[in-house]
Amino acid sequence: MLLPILRFPRDARRGDSRSDDSRERRSDDACPQLELRERAVRMYRTSEPKPVIRRLAEELGVHHEALRGWIRQAEADAGERDDLLTSEEKEELAQLRREVRELRRANEVLRTASAEM
Repeated sequence: MLLPILRFPRDARRGDSRSDDSRERRSDDACPQLELRERAVRMYRTSEPKPVIRRLAEELGVHHEALRGWIRQAEADAGERDDLLTSEEKEELAQLRREVRELRRANEVLRTASAEM
């Protein structure tokens, strides 16, 4: 017995089948998330004594590991941690990896073209 093929909408990250309006809404939705993140980190960092992360996360309605990650990233960005990359370093690393990927593709195209000649 053959099963029917299920078709799912395309994922926006892989091949965009969404309209421009939905992408704009998505970026607008990210703004409150960013504000929540900044507010949560600020609340933690300015509190004395430091609150329990799990309890603060419950009050804010976020997962405690998400809050812990936000706090760690803020500490790295402030230069208080050496074990994590800063946000700028992460962006630079991602850009460099994209460039390497593009250069490898270009090299492959040139290798294929030169082999055909």
